[in-house]
Amino acid sequence: MTQRSGTAHAARQDPTREAAWEPAVTNSAVAALLEARHPDPFALLGPHEVGPGKWEIRTFLPTARSVTIEAHDRSRMLAQAERRHDAGFFIARLDSAERPYYRLRIETPHGEVIRWDPYSFGRILAEEDLGKIRDVGSDAHYRLLGAHRRRVGEVEGFLFTVWAPNARRVSVVGDFNNWDGRVYPMRLRHSAGIWELFLPELNPGLRYKFEIAGAHGHLLPQRADPVAFAAERPPATASVLHGLPEPGWRDEKWMTNRGTRDPRKSPIAIYECHLGSWARVPEEGDRYLTYRELAARLIPYVRDLGFTHIELLPITEFPFDGSWGYQPVSLFAPTSRFGSPEDFAYFVEAAHEAGIGIILDWVPAHFPNDPHGLGSFDGTHLYEHADPRQGYHHDWGTYIYNYGRSEVAAFLVSNARFWLERYHLDGLRVDAVASMLYLDYSRQPGEWVPNRYGGNENLEAIDFLRRLNETTYGVAPGSMTIAEESTAWPGVSHPTYTGGLGFGFKWNMGWMHDTLRYISKEPIHRRYHHHDLTFGLLYAFTENFILPLSHDEVVHGKGSLLGKMPGDQWQRFANLRAYFGFMWGHPGKKLLFMGGEIAQEREWNHDTSLDWHLLESPFHRGVQNLIRDLNRLYATYPALHARDSEASGFRWLVADDAENSVLAFSRHGDDESEIAIVVSNFTPVPREGYRIGVPRPGFYREALNTDASHYAGSNVGNRGGVQSEAAPSHGLPCSVCLTLPPLATLILVYEA
Repeated sequence: MTQRSGTAHAARQDPTREAAWEPAVTNSAVAALLEARHPDPFALLGPHEVGPGKWEIRTFLPTARSVTIEAHDRSRMLAQAERRHDAGFFIARLDSAERPYYRLRIETPHGEVIRWDPYSFGRILAEEDLGKIRDVGSDAHYRLLGAHRRRVGEVEGFLFTVWAPNARRVSVVGDFNNWDGRVYPMRLRHSAGIWELFLPELNPGLRYKFEIAGAHGHLLPQRADPVAFAAERPPATASVLHGLPEPGWRDEKWMTNRGTRDPRKSPIAIYECHLGSWARVPEEGDRYLTYRELAARLIPYVRDLGFTHIELLPITEFPFDGSWGYQPVSLFAPTSRFGSPEDFAYFVEAAHEAGIGIILDWVPAHFPNDPHGLGSFDGTHLYEHADPRQGYHHDWGTYIYNYGRSEVAAFLVSNARFWLERYHLDGLRVDAVASMLYLDYSRQPGEWVPNRYGGNENLEAIDFLRRLNETTYGVAPGSMTIAEESTAWPGVSHPTYTGGLGFGFKWNMGWMHDTLRYISKEPIHRRYHHHDLTFGLLYAFTENFILPLSHDEVVHGKGSLLGKMPGDQWQRFANLRAYFGFMWGHPGKKLLFMGGEIAQEREWNHDTSLDWHLLESPFHRGVQNLIRDLNRLYATYPALHARDSEASGFRWLVADDAENSVLAFSRHGDDESEIAIVVSNFTPVPREGYRIGVPRPGFYREALNTDASHYAGSNVGNRGGVQSEAAPSHGLPCSVCLTLPPLATLILVYEA
């Protein structure tokens, strides 16, 4: 469509005189442009018909010595531009019956360049698409916003779009314009508060940000792109031109099979991993492993140990290493610490090829206050609540998303879709859900605002979480969402149509706290705390639980898992092995933070590698062997996983022997012959002739004994298994007589 500016008679006057062009372009408008105050750059720059067949082409190029207008095919010169301001404002005049189609030949102190004029292109985004950024559940934010590689006609470049409805002016700044906010001001699309600008002939890899003048005209710190698909390595803070990721996936078989599986009925053993400290390269300055190096080393390691999934501490780009990724700034960009977006996609594909799923720790609860981030993004509280009683976490020094604003909820759900759809991730573990659900989370009276009913429930966050889960399960078959939720909120992993939040699983934080408290006590005192092991079964089937021994349990002075164990060296390792056996036999999916599988001695430090040299010790190597065997047994026998979330899949056999600190229970699969018996002795006293009732007569093979010499134990056991006897016990018609090893767990499987 033809753009018009000024009055027609200006083109018929002497172009060398000030008065000739001033009616078409006022001095005040030029001044506003040069001072980066102009609200509508397309009304001033680019081609403008100023009379019938008369055109002015206006450009602002601060580094230009001269500007020539050439035909688009560079076949001829159309006009020589005249410098109208020393700062670099040029105007060229030409006669043309149609809108000129041209390029700029620019002479600079560093040589001559030929480029398309960004202000010669019309609106790019369709009006009907703009409003979709308010559609919670759509992919509009990552499909429309950000910096996308685009072809407009015959011209390739990047389309920049950003949501900043209250800004007075937004510019693209970067390597391509000397970070000068005057050069590339954007066009405001008023219907949705989206600013857009197509910059031709830019190449991937260039750095950029947005320069924003707030509602009152004040210049804000330059902002990283909220929807950047790549970012430069911290501590640098710029976004990097990349375009929407389009990996050439070859994991069709994995994705198809994933869609046919029921996670609730499947074995899920998760290896939680912080990529920056799993292993490093000491001979090269202790640098990180890259995504591709991790694909070659981490994935085979995890596969060998029998884990089904790797859960990554957040890898969405974050500025501060000490946050472990839980304070991200660029939610759509894999951190550049370990390589490019393509490298990350390679890592995911390698995992799928090895039969391992990838879960991402995802952080929609809060965001940091770094000046290049989302806080007061356009000079107003755009992403966060304005009231600090609703919009600020004092504990973490972070902002809280305003889930009641449709654009913000849509931004977050679109981000979840992005990782599942564009990077084929298999699940999202949603961080800090409790802080989202409660308006008074970690707040004193008077420090929070009740909801419209006077309660402490965050109704907007509840609605957001439900929409999140409905959307992700709809677009990514076989994927799962996992809530880190530490309270007794009902129905976290129940379907939304029954009133639940719709998560697939919930971390069982109560089980973790109770059992770690128990196992850290001296065995002689455990008889007084027996309920710490049994209490969790009162609610074990109210949710789809994951049993987590996560990174949070081995930091901030808590010590390592091994460090929590009492006794001498032998007892410490025996305690840990017995605890792992109890955990893998207990109802619930499994999660173990890296280092636990080698019995890391020291507390986790995100700045250094795990202590792999420990595997030279038979004790540490024995724990690793145990984890490998536990995972394989867990995956092989349906009795240990198929009914993790069903009460009918569990039966207490011995729950009340606090005096001897012994527990026993049976696990059941869908077939009545699928039976596993789990027995734990949490004292260092071996127990001969310990009778336990069993569900069916037959042979019970000792499938795993945490006291086996293969695990550096004392090798007390039952010589491969026991035959049941027709001796009633524990309310059952038959029983087995066992030898219980000291500080050990036995898992026996039924063989008729």
